[in-house]
Amino acid sequence: MSLVSLAPITEAARKANYAVGAFNPVDYASMKAIIRAAEEEDAPVIVQTSAKTVRYHGYEALVVWVRELAERSPVPVAFHLDHGKELEMIQHCIAAGWTSVMIDASHLSFEENLAMSRKVTTMAESAGVGVEAELGKIGGVEEEIVVAEEEAHLADPGKAEIFCRELNLGVFAPAIGTAHGVYRGEPKIAFDLIEEIYRRTGTPLALHGGTGLSDETIQRCIKLGCAKVNISTNLKHLFIGGFADYHRENPQDYEPLKVLAAQFECMKNLVREKIRQFGASGKGRALETSLCAL
Repeated sequence: MSLVSLAPITEAARKANYAVGAFNPVDYASMKAIIRAAEEEDAPVIVQTSAKTVRYHGYEALVVWVRELAERSPVPVAFHLDHGKELEMIQHCIAAGWTSVMIDASHLSFEENLAMSRKVTTMAESAGVGVEAELGKIGGVEEEIVVAEEEAHLADPGKAEIFCRELNLGVFAPAIGTAHGVYRGEPKIAFDLIEEIYRRTGTPLALHGGTGLSDETIQRCIKLGCAKVNISTNLKHLFIGGFADYHRENPQDYEPLKVLAAQFECMKNLVREKIRQFGASGKGRALETSLCAL
């Protein structure tokens, strides 16, 4: 089917108490591995590009790749810009064919964040594009921006309620104690905050920093309102590791396609594992049918 927007698949996930995996590819092969895994698990999936990936490959190449893969796929695929901070890039993505964009203005004051996020939802709605926005400050490293643990702060539930009431969001990303990148210790997840924010907003929530969280933590977050779980760091490690491991085990084999095949299988198997963990297996074709009927 053709690419789909964010809201229908996150809404469906919340109603059925599962989460849709959002995975960051770095090239065509990793994008193909993500979508192929979703097909094998019969699951909806979100392919999300970082801003630096967009800058590296260019808008046109990424859209051509994902359209070619998604239009032949029997499961719903959303194409999402992850952590967009520049209005110009967000505008280009919407015009080029992304079906969902994230505006991350969390570094600004609440009022400035709301104003910028409103600009994005206005331009996105006219194009039928979904929007994710962030409130609070998620720690770790994202887009080469480091947010130290002492600088991170959790989302305020009262402001979250105002934020989601003022904006038409497909998914909302409040800071709830997770972090981007590799966890250096046990993450302190504010489960009560997740529950309160979802109760007050009714908006499906995004769980950033999914790499390294225990299954128990992920399941609890999904139960409390998270309908989108981001996996980036884990996939990056396997992108390098799958390649390096094959060469280490086969030092005399210089056939590139064998190395690429090993790398591809590592990434695909990870995505399949995460889809099953998030409870999305078996939901893809049925959701596709319902979306086609709209």
